[in-house]
Amino acid sequence: MSGGTGEVAAPRDPGLQPERTRLAWRRTTLASTVAAVLAVKSSLHGGVSVSGVVLCALACGLWLAFLLLAHHRIRALAATSSPAALAPRHATAAVLCAVATAACAAALVL
Repeated sequence: MSGGTGEVAAPRDPGLQPERTRLAWRRTTLASTVAAVLAVKSSLHGGVSVSGVVLCALACGLWLAFLLLAHHRIRALAATSSPAALAPRHATAAVLCAVATAACAAALVL
């Protein structure tokens, strides 16, 4: 019974949550790719400078690291119907990549 309305709750489909999570990782990877492309465009727009090239290279390296983390997680989600939880070190690395990429983008814009 659910919520006192007398209705029986539908059984949960455990296959949907990993699929939603996999799609979320793909969307986040796409957003990270767009941020990296915009960082490259921004660093080359007003002329080439040493700081722009360094920040652009750093943003691209962070993008590549995030891409590898996301690919690892997507493969883990696809491998089994009940995947293991994301390891804390992988979660921390993904967050650090995202925050550092945002910091690089902010430095390139300013």
